[in-house]
Amino acid sequence: MTGEIFRDAWGIPHLRAGDATELARLQGRVTALDRAWQLETERHRAQGTSASFLGSEALPWDRFARRVRLADTARRCLTELDRRDPETGRWLRAYVEGVNEGLAAPNASSSPASGPTGTAETAAAPGSSAAPEFARVALAPGRWEPWTPLAVWLSTHILFAGFPAKLWRERVVECLGRDAVGLFAADGPGTSGSNGWLVAGERTVTGQAVIAGDPHRFIEDPGVYQQIHLSCPEFDVVGIAVPGVPGIAHFGHTGSVAWAITNAMADYQDLYRERLRRTGAGVEALGPDGVWHRAARHTETIEVAGEDPVEVEVIETDRGPVVIGGPEGLEDGVTEPGTPPVAVALRYPPRVTGDLGFGALLPLLRARRVADVDRALDLWAEPVNVVQAADTEGGTLHRVAGRVPVRAEANRIAPVPAWEPGHDWEGWHESPRAGLTDGVAVMANQRGPAAPLGVEFAAPHRADRIAALLAGRERWSAAEMPALHMDTHLASAAALLDHVAALDALTGPAAGLRDRLLDWDRRMDADSTGAALHAAVRGALVRQLARHPAFAGLAAPPACPEVFRPWLALVPRIGYALEHLLTAKELYGVDRPAAVRAALEEVAARPPAGTWGDTHRLAPWRALPPTTPYDEPALSGDHDCVLCTSSVPGLTDLAARGPAARYVWDLARREDSRWVVPLGASGVPGSPHHRDQSPLWLAGDLVPVVTDWDVLRGEDVVRGRGARERTGEFDQPGKADQPGKADGLQEFAELHEVQEETDV
Repeated sequence: MTGEIFRDAWGIPHLRAGDATELARLQGRVTALDRAWQLETERHRAQGTSASFLGSEALPWDRFARRVRLADTARRCLTELDRRDPETGRWLRAYVEGVNEGLAAPNASSSPASGPTGTAETAAAPGSSAAPEFARVALAPGRWEPWTPLAVWLSTHILFAGFPAKLWRERVVECLGRDAVGLFAADGPGTSGSNGWLVAGERTVTGQAVIAGDPHRFIEDPGVYQQIHLSCPEFDVVGIAVPGVPGIAHFGHTGSVAWAITNAMADYQDLYRERLRRTGAGVEALGPDGVWHRAARHTETIEVAGEDPVEVEVIETDRGPVVIGGPEGLEDGVTEPGTPPVAVALRYPPRVTGDLGFGALLPLLRARRVADVDRALDLWAEPVNVVQAADTEGGTLHRVAGRVPVRAEANRIAPVPAWEPGHDWEGWHESPRAGLTDGVAVMANQRGPAAPLGVEFAAPHRADRIAALLAGRERWSAAEMPALHMDTHLASAAALLDHVAALDALTGPAAGLRDRLLDWDRRMDADSTGAALHAAVRGALVRQLARHPAFAGLAAPPACPEVFRPWLALVPRIGYALEHLLTAKELYGVDRPAAVRAALEEVAARPPAGTWGDTHRLAPWRALPPTTPYDEPALSGDHDCVLCTSSVPGLTDLAARGPAARYVWDLARREDSRWVVPLGASGVPGSPHHRDQSPLWLAGDLVPVVTDWDVLRGEDVVRGRGARERTGEFDQPGKADQPGKADGLQEFAELHEVQEETDV
């Protein structure tokens, strides 16, 4: 069996093979060639072994990964997949074989950072030896197992639904009362969002539908998404894949049907407060029947680079793995007299069902019509998404896909007592569906078809703005869609500006600042001084509110593992909920006009000297910091803009989250589709395709989707199980990275301490 690797001018892999299984092996191989360091980092994170080479900073995540049983759940899911769908099981194994081949491939040239520019060897970056990070940490690639892609998927999405927010809501109720929960209900620091819109053929110049959007995740280096083209006799699909996972799950175009997703903001994971006790035989948990039941228990050892190994006790009750505390409570916490030790278990669907939804992946690749996509998505499990799809016969689809348990309302809000009845899961919700309005469907994490399934959603500003822009024209073309991606209007600024407008008796400098803010066009453009002033006043106000005695109980450091603390930090919570806090009828005795006045005077005394882009710069997450810091670019946009580049108001203007990809799928001519990622196709620093798409991403331009094999340049012919030959060179419009001086390194560290996720 033979497979062929081609590249376009941007180094994007285009793969062709004799069947779907061989194609999966080829996809695994090319991903390892392009993203070896990323794949190994993700494998270790999924196994809870990343501290073995990254050191103690990775220990909190490794503890969580072990306690939540990511790897064991992945093994369960593989066993169930093999039982239900052996074809997909074989396909998955072929991908893993390809990954292992690619990781073991010898480097055919010198490191891309020092090799000759313009050669196929430099651009392909073959083998793990091309990735300099391995040498920096003295790490050799390990072996991927058939369950590893499942573990990587689960690791990437285990925090996606933001279950730690239930700990935050519990604290809010304790400190301020149940009515306060809604005040802080906003798309917060631990969630990932997206924009997505579907314009039916009746509203396009071609008469065929267009789908466009951009997923908002943590911007990582290497990127969280991989542009790829997969072709075999059964199907020919272009799309955006997740490195380490076969197929194209979220964003794809088969030529006759295309699909894309946004985060549904559904709530499908529950936290249970447990009562645990040690016995001579192990650990027991008190159940809702009033009986003590045996809990599974064992210990694991985490190796930590440069330090002693750390033992972790892993406990699992009938509800799920214990992720906080244990029989004696928190390791570093103090239990108050008369209160039981803290122990919290997590219940999440794949741990219960043994299903991550991988059975949908092959049917999606084989889809020809919307009905095929719809049937495939019936198999989807996690994460829960809103999906939009369209085909060349005029079919459209707008539905929720994923598994959400039916249970008591209390489960959705906060941790519930495991020893009380009434908190069991009782089946699964039906997937809500929606139609189009005037030939358009828009989803941007706002309350929509998924509203019955969630608790907290994004403010409607992004969705409303996209809908308003689309309503401004009767007919749209695919080429016009990128303008929507880049819209910077900030509707949520109105709440603060209304308070500013009402102020009087200000000092001279503050009055001048007020006038400048009120004259500002409310666009968060990188070259805007007005945007910089608004952000400065907003940040000062967030800090003013966070210091108020009304919120003192929420400001105290939370007693929980470090990995959950971003969801429980007061300053980010106030920053993201500021609009609610400013417009609420009453705010627990807080004098909001006085707080706004103080913020305005503070900024007037020391106003920002430049533009929004001077401080609002890209801050990608990396497992290892670069040897020479990059001069990261200035960004337009803000959290509630369509161009969603999220900082943390009150803490930093640096942006760790933003569009992790952009796409425009044209159903009239697939070759008129476009896509772009923040950095590039290669994960190897110094490669000409490591950051060559960045200028386009910054400017709002997209890369053409190439589907004509005659204009691609062949790179490898892979025969049998890994034999290969090189077939040619290919054009390289990009240039090697230009590392330079980076500003705000301390802010960068603080930002990722607050915004670390997953991804996210």
